Amino acid sequence: MSFHRLVLNQVSSNSEPIKVWMRIVFSFILATGAWSCQPDKPPVPKEYPEPTPFTWVNRPFFPPPILPANNPLSLQGVELGRHLFYEKKLSGDNTQSCGSCHRLNYAFSDSLLRYSKGIDGIEGNRNSMALFNLTWHTRFFWDGRTPSLREQVLLPIQDPIEMHQSLPDAVRKISETPKYKALFGAAFRSEEVTSDRIARALEQFLLTVVSGDSRFDRFRQNPVAHPLSASEQRGLDLFMREYSAPSTGRPRGADCFHCHGGHLFRADAFFDNGLDEQPASGFEVVTGLASDRGKFKATSLRNIALTAPYMHDGRFSTLEEVLDHYSNHLKNSPNLDPNLRIVYQSEGGLNLSNQDKQDIINFLHTLTDSSLINNPAFQPPLD
Repeated sequence: MSFHRLVLNQVSSNSEPIKVWMRIVFSFILATGAWSCQPDKPPVPKEYPEPTPFTWVNRPFFPPPILPANNPLSLQGVELGRHLFYEKKLSGDNTQSCGSCHRLNYAFSDSLLRYSKGIDGIEGNRNSMALFNLTWHTRFFWDGRTPSLREQVLLPIQDPIEMHQSLPDAVRKISETPKYKALFGAAFRSEEVTSDRIARALEQFLLTVVSGDSRFDRFRQNPVAHPLSASEQRGLDLFMREYSAPSTGRPRGADCFHCHGGHLFRADAFFDNGLDEQPASGFEVVTGLASDRGKFKATSLRNIALTAPYMHDGRFSTLEEVLDHYSNHLKNSPNLDPNLRIVYQSEGGLNLSNQDKQDIINFLHTLTDSSLINNPAFQPPLD
């Protein structure tokens, strides 16, 4: 027998008004109690305004940017990406971020280290590439194995010899970090964290990292106000001049521009530059073609003075060693670049003089962009 019925039975049968009053009271109590036991309603999601579009600033002589239509850049998305780029919780033991192996003061490379080490102390087998002007790249990594920046950024997180963390764990840890609720909400109008949103934010940030304010840039815009020295100018001339065998009687060139040409000082292609007679796989991992074995990405020579060591395996510690290779130590590998094969068959190398090498190096130093490495927009966030 229920409690309220038991009480009502104690009331005499001639007390009808009291019985009616008691029913009302107990009904109210029961209704109130039932209401109070209902589960809490879920909180209403916070509404965020539309993100503010990021305004791209075109640089003189630079080609138009190649930006993803399905991931439009916004100020909030770029800022979220900056936080994630320096977020150590994206690694398995919370000790490494993307910025640990791509350091701003070295033009986002891992200068002085031939191979970076992951969280377990294991060395990789490729030198960490510099990260700037990526909007003009169509393939990523030294061997070109990923066709988009959005795919590329998630691979080091999961790689067991790098950050060594599963994407579900990365998502969980970021979701549990209080500051990211507002950052994801502002960037995506929703506080939900997903691996796709992590990738999109990182892509947005990295696409804004543009290097285009070196001494060479200022020289090209106004050569009278910003002239090159005689040595730098000669180095530029050698850099841009084709190789000519001694028998031709034409001025000798260093023939650098074929693989590092244009205002970006790179080619969107892969080359075998004569490092080994039996080279590593390179672009072959993408195409499966033996004719692509030993071909690696022709990286930009902008900021090259900041990004030692050099080549895909970091074998050269200095620019002097790089020029020595092209001058005197080319290897006749099966897929040697055709321009270098002409050089190899003619003289075995470019046979540059010491003055030639020094002038080229002096020119290469004019490609250093101090505004890149001092830009507050690319520095680690304070919180």
